[in-house]
Amino acid sequence: MKNGAEPSRGAGGGWTRRRFVGALAGAAAITTVPAPAAPRADRAAPTPLPKTPPAGPASSASPSAPSSPAPPSGPRPLFLGTYTSGDGAGKGIGLATYDAATGAVTGGGVVTGVDNPSFLAVHPDGRTLYAVDEQTSGAVTAVRFPGNEVIGTRSTGGAGPCHLSVHPSGRWLLSANYASGSVAVHPVDASGALGERTDLVTHASPPPGPGQQGPHAHQFITSPDGGHLLAVDLGTDTVYTYRLDETRGTLTEVSRALTKPGAGPRHLTFHPGGRYAYLANEVDNTVTVCGYEPATGRLTVGEPRSTGTGSGTSYPAQLLVTSNGSYAFLANRGHNSLTRYAIEADGARLRLLDTVPVGGDFPRHIAFSPDGRLLFAANQRSSTVSVFQVDDGSGELRLLGAPFASPVAVCALPL
Repeated sequence: MKNGAEPSRGAGGGWTRRRFVGALAGAAAITTVPAPAAPRADRAAPTPLPKTPPAGPASSASPSAPSSPAPPSGPRPLFLGTYTSGDGAGKGIGLATYDAATGAVTGGGVVTGVDNPSFLAVHPDGRTLYAVDEQTSGAVTAVRFPGNEVIGTRSTGGAGPCHLSVHPSGRWLLSANYASGSVAVHPVDASGALGERTDLVTHASPPPGPGQQGPHAHQFITSPDGGHLLAVDLGTDTVYTYRLDETRGTLTEVSRALTKPGAGPRHLTFHPGGRYAYLANEVDNTVTVCGYEPATGRLTVGEPRSTGTGSGTSYPAQLLVTSNGSYAFLANRGHNSLTRYAIEADGARLRLLDTVPVGGDFPRHIAFSPDGRLLFAANQRSSTVSVFQVDDGSGELRLLGAPFASPVAVCALPL
């Protein structure tokens, strides 16, 4: 479905292009830019709280692997996003734990009462989990630790929310509505609960790109400096930059960055230095290096380059960057691999090193453990989660044991 067609089938789990691609998709380049001027919860097996706070929301804008002198001891929480409608669906947010030394994953129940929780994020204080409800009447849900209690759901004002992140202040939740091409802001109170939406912006221009029928907001994050919000829209081939009024929770657009027509930008990941970011383009199977100006929020998109996956059908999903800024990893759906890049020139250049089999089918989401030693890949079509050890010096990946079975695994969030 690289032509962008969007089959749908009613509320509560319609077959958007995102799900259709996931169900049916088949089986040394260098890129540089110049330096930029009340539901129920199953508490039978509660997930333990982390012994240290998880990475803050900067990990939403720049999901880089933190470094740590030694892996933490004892089981660590792992939350799993899924779809609750369709063949082989899950029943809610999956609960598991993992061993930080071996990567072994152990199942631990499910939080029910959340429809299609396909993407997850955690509050900076580590006490509240947030999930999208990816359905026609889109919503976001808050789950409080410990006990995994659902404490409320709020409408996003759009259809098919597919991404969310928490502002660094911890006071605002940002979400992207894929099907309706809009971004929303919700206030977060001191308890972690969500208030009514304070703003909703639909990407009405530029016109949709080749093969697209409308805007498709795919990601909404905060820049590393905290001064701007960036919304990646696959349908309009655009990354929008906003300022957030932190008193009222309203958005003001300040800049737009256009990709190549038909690129289909999906996810943006920042380099730890904060002056460059890397864009995964889903539709044309490319990546680009972007320059970023913290003072203005302006993003400059570089030339698209190959992902190293060859001529077969493949859809880039997401990039991760190590906390030392030396390596980047790209998840490739269809090719079913992780592309490994060396990052050079202080972030301005990606050098393709190799591709590594992901050990599953259709890696939809990847995430580092808080100490950066492990990489988790949620494989949608094989309903598994693969765990890799990340070599801090070389960036080499080593698959740790057999993948963990999880229904329609589309997000893995280790704390």
